Amino acid sequence: MKRILLIAASLSAVPAVADTPKPAAIVADGIPAVPDALAAATRPYMEYRTAAFAGWDAADRSMLIETRFASTVQLHRVAVPGGARSQLSFEEERVTGSWSPKGDVLAVSKDIGGSEFFQLFTLKNGRLTLLTDGKSRNELGPWSRDGRLLGFTSTRRNGTDSDLYVIDPRNPATSRMVAAVKGGGWAIAGFSPDASHVVVVEGISVNKSNLWYLDVASGKLTAIGDHSKPIAYGGAQYAPNGTLWVTSDEGSDFQRLGTFDPRTGVFHAVTTDKWDVDGFDIADDGRFIAYLVNEAGVSRLKLLDPKTGAVRTVDKLPIGVASGVDIAPWGAIGLTLTSARSPADAFSVDPVTLAVTRWTASETGGLDPNANVEPRLVSVKSFDGLPLSGFLYRPDPAKFPGKRPLIVNIHGGPEGQSTPGFLGRTNYLINELGIAVFYPNVRGSTGYGKAFVAMDNGPFKREDSVKDVGAFLDVLTRDPTLDPSRFAVTGGSYGGYMCYAVAIRYGARLKGANCVVAISNFVTFLENTQSYRRDLRRVEYGDERDPVQRAQLLKISPLTSVDRLTIPLMVVTGGNDPRVPPSEAEQIVKAVRARGGTAWSLLGQNEGHGFAKKENQDYQFWTSLIFWQRNLLGEAVK
Repeated sequence: MKRILLIAASLSAVPAVADTPKPAAIVADGIPAVPDALAAATRPYMEYRTAAFAGWDAADRSMLIETRFASTVQLHRVAVPGGARSQLSFEEERVTGSWSPKGDVLAVSKDIGGSEFFQLFTLKNGRLTLLTDGKSRNELGPWSRDGRLLGFTSTRRNGTDSDLYVIDPRNPATSRMVAAVKGGGWAIAGFSPDASHVVVVEGISVNKSNLWYLDVASGKLTAIGDHSKPIAYGGAQYAPNGTLWVTSDEGSDFQRLGTFDPRTGVFHAVTTDKWDVDGFDIADDGRFIAYLVNEAGVSRLKLLDPKTGAVRTVDKLPIGVASGVDIAPWGAIGLTLTSARSPADAFSVDPVTLAVTRWTASETGGLDPNANVEPRLVSVKSFDGLPLSGFLYRPDPAKFPGKRPLIVNIHGGPEGQSTPGFLGRTNYLINELGIAVFYPNVRGSTGYGKAFVAMDNGPFKREDSVKDVGAFLDVLTRDPTLDPSRFAVTGGSYGGYMCYAVAIRYGARLKGANCVVAISNFVTFLENTQSYRRDLRRVEYGDERDPVQRAQLLKISPLTSVDRLTIPLMVVTGGNDPRVPPSEAEQIVKAVRARGGTAWSLLGQNEGHGFAKKENQDYQFWTSLIFWQRNLLGEAVK
């Protein structure tokens, strides 16, 4: 008996392998538990932070930023460059917003659980005051120059159409619908200097949008420009003298910045860059216009003198990807910038000296961001000779000699673009596991002209973009630093569809597929996506109500060819996703398993189109890491 007790005591002294608790809202079906050791090993890569510039406070010249300290991104104030981030909102869900031109009102937007049915509020002293009905989908628009009115769109009338509203947010009772419209792609772009009217953009597709003139008093909508032309407008804003400035691809393959005459519909291009102008803002006194040019994924900030046409380039801005340009009343230019070696941070530029000031320096979990690798541009020609490119991140060869495994990561949209920004958690794969990661820009991506972005439109061209990935695989297979016997694919949203489709077409060349918020059947997707966006998606993918298009949509749907999906699969979805409903994930997981295949399923019950809450993001990464270790690296998880 004594000996038995001694053996029992010695066994009890052996520590059991502990697992990291699964977040309460996560359902992990067929997925192993996450060992504490794995979570501990990756922890520094989980703790990076970002800071996105959100505007200026004219009352005290502070900067409004979006950053996260707990689970979700909240609004913070930064008084001076390098100053502390003082939290303003304290909500469970992500909060975005903007200050009024005088800094007396902070208007914010928030949904519940990633549903994207945003409600609008004012925020003061940590408390929210509801401005909308609490049920419809609402989107923040611009302020009038005097700060008296705020424009927004709402589906309040019928749940589908994005009608045009104005409100004085100081008094929620002043909210009124100015114009009822049809479609979900409408947005108020800018108020005239006297706030008597607004310019409105009606988005139809990435290659087609219309401009309208809306009288705020009468609600009369007047078409401006020729709506029969295939023209896309990226933005519209009035200068203080009443001149309407827009970005347009009229007469060009790219979006150019210029003036637009509402009476004649004539667009006069002012910029001559051979790349898209991604965004712009006009100084309050009209002295200059700041605009961003997307040069193959790298942002260039330029300043235009509208009187002389002279252009100056801000050369001291770090090389990276910029967004959110906004000019303060005193002239400072604010923006967000990220690069491979820097998470998103807030910067300002002096319009006179062009001096660049960094306002925030986001943490990277104690890791040296300079240790992250810079990507290399890979250029190929596709099956039909079309030039394509993408960004390849290769591990340090000194640390990881020999041929390395590769994950191809396909962006969503499809009207999107992979750019060389900060990779966050993915840096763990590169820096610690020696996995290379490649981000392709297949046909249909933005940033390469309107002809390029239209090359995948409709169901009969859709699989050409899948073949583009095959062209990249051909070139990457010949790369002496990569191991073609250990390739895999991942992607989110439309990139999730591409993930399925690539796994089916090129499965013999891949070890696994990790597909996130992905379309598995184009017909069921179009039938079940939220009504406010259904027609917009029909323009891109095809119309399931047309028998010919329906047949082709079914033919190219991954679910139709699920018997050819033979490699291990991981599927990630959000329970409240308004874009790609969770039924898209459920049906493909069921079909793969019915055929004896491997399909891991990760559901975030309190998430939408992609995980937004940190605890869920962390768990998604850890389970994905286990998937890659088992299927790509062939390693046991410890």
